[in-house]
Amino acid sequence: MATIHSSNPTLTDNAFSPLRYLGDRTNAMTIGGTVYKTILLLLLVMMSSGFVWIKFFKSGGNPAAVTTWMYTGLIGGFIVAMVTIFKKEWVAITAPLYAVLEGLFIGAISAIIEVSYPGIVMQAAGLTFGTLLTMLVVYQAGWIKATENFKLGVVAATGGIALVYLVTFVLSFFGIQASFIYGNSLFSIGFSLFVVGIAALNFIIDFDAIEKGVRQNVPKYMEWYGAFALMVTLIWLYIEFLRLLAKLRSRD
Repeated sequence: MATIHSSNPTLTDNAFSPLRYLGDRTNAMTIGGTVYKTILLLLLVMMSSGFVWIKFFKSGGNPAAVTTWMYTGLIGGFIVAMVTIFKKEWVAITAPLYAVLEGLFIGAISAIIEVSYPGIVMQAAGLTFGTLLTMLVVYQAGWIKATENFKLGVVAATGGIALVYLVTFVLSFFGIQASFIYGNSLFSIGFSLFVVGIAALNFIIDFDAIEKGVRQNVPKYMEWYGAFALMVTLIWLYIEFLRLLAKLRSRD
C-alpha cells in the first residue's frame, strides 16, 4: 500500500488576522463566493485526476506510466500549498494550481489502488462527500461548536498525526516500515479510523473560519483561500478513507 501523508494547517484562528478588513461588502468575502470557488477547485481536481486515471489504464495498468505524474502532484502540491499559506494574496493563482497538482496525485494513487481493490475509489469518494455533507449539517445545527478548546484539541491531534507520518516517512528511508500504521492489523485499522475522525472534525474549523472571515469583511480574494482550505481537508479525508478501505479489503 502506498504511503500517503497529509494534514490541514490552512485555517487556523489567525488565518485572517493579518488582513485589512473592508468597510463595505462590495469587495468582501461571501459564503456564496466561497462555495462557487470550492466547486471550481473540485472540478479542476477531477479533471487532472481523470487525465492520470485514463493514462494509467491505457498503459494496461502499469504504475510506471503515472509515477512521474504522481510525484509531481505530491511534491508540487505541497510546495504550492506552503506558498498559499504564507502568501494569501496569491491564492487566486495558487489555489487552482494546487487543485490541478493534487488531482494528478490522487488520480495516480487511486488508479493504482483500484487495480488491487476494484470499486474502492467510488466507495472512498462516496464516504468523503457523505462526511462533508454530514459535518456541514452538524455545524449548521450547532451540534458541534468550534469553541477554543475544540479547536485546540483538533489542531493538536492534526499536528500529532502529521508528526507521526513525518517520522514514519523518514524511517522508511532506513528500511524501517511502520506496519502498526500501514499494515492491516486491528491497531492499524483503529489508527486509520482515528485519523478519519480528526480529518472530518477539521471541517468544523474550516466552516467556522470561513464564517468568521465573512463576518469580518475580509477581502474577496479570501474566498479562494477558504475554498483552498476546504480542498485540503477534502483531499486529506479522501486519502484516509482510501487507506482505511484498502486495509479492510486486504483482510478479506
